[in-house]
Amino acid sequence: MNTAALSGALFKEGEACGACFELRCVDDPQWLGHPTLHVTATDHCPPNPSLPNDNGGWCNPPLEHFDIAHPAFGQLAEEKSGIIPVEYRRVPCQKRGGIRFTILGNPWFIQVIVTNVAGAGDVKSVMVKGDKVPWTRMERDWGETWKTGVHELGKSLSFRVKASDGRYMTSMHVVPSDWQFGQTFEGRNFKTGRRSRRFKSGGKRRKDVGQL
Repeated sequence: MNTAALSGALFKEGEACGACFELRCVDDPQWLGHPTLHVTATDHCPPNPSLPNDNGGWCNPPLEHFDIAHPAFGQLAEEKSGIIPVEYRRVPCQKRGGIRFTILGNPWFIQVIVTNVAGAGDVKSVMVKGDKVPWTRMERDWGETWKTGVHELGKSLSFRVKASDGRYMTSMHVVPSDWQFGQTFEGRNFKTGRRSRRFKSGGKRRKDVGQL
């Protein structure tokens, strides 16, 4: 449940999906000293231009906002707080198991949802390879959903994932030839580094708010 929907300034039209962040409270004495919170970006928090940025339009541009899942918010502050100022930073994603590939679509095209990516967390590109055919670059559909019109039914599939930090991970023949739509398969994963960026602070846009 440690997930968050990010405003457009952070979600970057889906490119930041899967990235991990550490949040901590600032500028509010009643919440200082609470533990930090780690969340994974899994969705987009849409803007509401009919409301002002400081009264309901929390995800309006150019705000950098985290809309946090209810159970996770309680780890950072009490429910009554509602909107709180935070500092945040990108951190390596700690994941168990391998990268997961969920196959959707139909006989004419396939979609692959890539999840559980360790390390950088967010994916820059995905390539797929069927038996006896060359690697094909997939197109980002939205977030970490990738698609291709290349016919891959009845073929064993391999995937090559490029993370935002420039590293590649290849999972050969991770999908057997008798795969079906709706199935999820697990491949290799990145090793998790320990380097984290500094907390971002400063103006209101940098020390943005979490919300139930």
